[in-house]
Amino acid sequence: MGIFLALITYFAYVFIIGMYTAKAVKFLKAPLHIRWDLYPVLHEEHHGYGGSYYEDEEWWTKKRRKHRMRGLLSLVADNFYLGDYFSRNRSYWLALYPWHLGFILIISFHICCFFAAVAMLLGLTIGPSVGGLGALFYYVILLTAVPSFILGSIGSMALLLKRSTDEALKRYAGPLNYFNYLFFLVVFLSGLYSWYFTDPTFSGYRQFWKALITLHQPHVEPATAAHILLFSLFLIYLPYTRSMHYISRFLAFFMIRWDDEPNTRGSALERKVSALLKAKVTWQAPHIQSGGTWAQVATEVPVRGQGEGKK
Repeated sequence: MGIFLALITYFAYVFIIGMYTAKAVKFLKAPLHIRWDLYPVLHEEHHGYGGSYYEDEEWWTKKRRKHRMRGLLSLVADNFYLGDYFSRNRSYWLALYPWHLGFILIISFHICCFFAAVAMLLGLTIGPSVGGLGALFYYVILLTAVPSFILGSIGSMALLLKRSTDEALKRYAGPLNYFNYLFFLVVFLSGLYSWYFTDPTFSGYRQFWKALITLHQPHVEPATAAHILLFSLFLIYLPYTRSMHYISRFLAFFMIRWDDEPNTRGSALERKVSALLKAKVTWQAPHIQSGGTWAQVATEVPVRGQGEGKK
């Protein structure tokens, strides 16, 4: 059983990192998006009143100052309190927020256990009374694990109830949504059970990671083994869920919503646009004829009704 747990854990972490990286690269290589040009843009100096660099005289001759850290901090903060949900649907936020925190904390817990195991291999003793870094590791692991199990369980049950009883949300929920809530609930409950009945200090889980790092066969209690197995399946399953938005929303904000890069002569943006304008049109409609390039579509007046009946 120990070898099986080790193998599936190795696979789960390599798999999720690989899948998330592949998806991120795919997004980055996608063609240019349609510009939003919606202000305020947080990296702008005049964002306070919705202004932009276009207000400056001869802006194209001046070096732009972008405060990207302001946008990054705003997105990170929103990831922790989910402000849009809070302002638009308070009752749904009350169900979603504990699940969201539970998700963040359970990931943090497993990462902290890995680094704690590395510290143990370097000679650090971890415990509540050793002081220093050893005590810090002990309490950080405890304060990420237990709240994650409790909040995640409450949130999963609340979301399941909310989605199945709220008519406005129910029509957008499919079988996969309910499966996700039940599966995540089992993952959180398994961790809660393991902590309460088997491993209250998580020393067993730290020893498990220590064995993985040193390529030794791990030995854990059955309850802890069940949580490790379920969490590994959880990691393998995540890339196929909507959890990719934890990464994609950063790309969406910085590369789409807040993208106000000017298309100046000789710029990299101009080269990208020129390449896209040479692409062939592969569909048609009453106002679009296929066969030509997008440059032709953008510059020629379409013949009325030419594409009708050939969609």
